Amino acid sequence: MAEFRSERLGQQIQEMIGALILAGRIKDPRVSPFVSITRVEVSRDLSYADVYVSNIREKANIEHSVEGLQSAAGFVKSRLGAALHIRKIPSLRFRADASIREGFDMVRKLGELVGEAGDAAGSDGGEES
Repeated sequence: MAEFRSERLGQQIQEMIGALILAGRIKDPRVSPFVSITRVEVSRDLSYADVYVSNIREKANIEHSVEGLQSAAGFVKSRLGAALHIRKIPSLRFRADASIREGFDMVRKLGELVGEAGDAAGSDGGEES
């Protein structure tokens, strides 16, 4: 039962932090508006939450955004405390997650392979006249 509670709490934290970033409430200039919260893993005892941050841009931007979010963790935790009605708000630990960037790279590479395969098939068909 505790696992369902921590999953539900993780989803709520993810939505609320995403809304804070989208609304521009986090004023740290290192936090890019292109940052996305990919997932939140809350510990079983609800003492901490690992917040995974991704960005479609370069890895350096992710690291700067993570640093900015970690410095704003107190503000974010206070906003969570005001919105969530639980006794203890988990401590937030922000982590870089390159999954979105890796996904874009994979789609780009697959597109290149499909284009190369199409070019090779087109050139083979022209030789059989």
